[in-house]
Amino acid sequence: MKIQKRYVILIAFSALIVALDQLVKMYIHLHYQVGESVPVIPGFFNITYVRNPGAAFGFLAQTHPDFRETFFLLMPPVALIVILLIMRTVSEADYVQIFSLSSVFGGAIGNYIDRLQFRYVIDFLDFHWKELYTYPAFNVADSAIVVGIGVLISLMLLENKSKHQNAT
Repeated sequence: MKIQKRYVILIAFSALIVALDQLVKMYIHLHYQVGESVPVIPGFFNITYVRNPGAAFGFLAQTHPDFRETFFLLMPPVALIVILLIMRTVSEADYVQIFSLSSVFGGAIGNYIDRLQFRYVIDFLDFHWKELYTYPAFNVADSAIVVGIGVLISLMLLENKSKHQNAT
């Protein structure tokens, strides 16, 4: 039985994202203390070791630990199954959508590994504007998820616009 090309891309690209994400997180975990921050571009970007028990931007971080841990252990497998179901409907030639779904898939696995291992996610990319504004710390997996979802939303909007123009 031959594996379809879209699944080969899904496996390979997701594995690349997971490997990069986990390698960098392990480096941070082993070489930084929690809360330690090293300026890379002063006044704009630091590497800061943060342990995030919540979701993106600390969402649900303040909820009861039992609920939060159960939620974050159950939701990623559900999301991965949904992505696999969506992938079945994607054309073999639609590389943009395949890579976007693969990016979300790989990012979800990267953060899920942290949750299984530590019960929190390791974040370290710390962007800010001097002392005036700080964007919540994030990681490679988060970046892959956001980029993948951003591209998927853009594709949907472009498709919707095209359908609207063809209807008139």
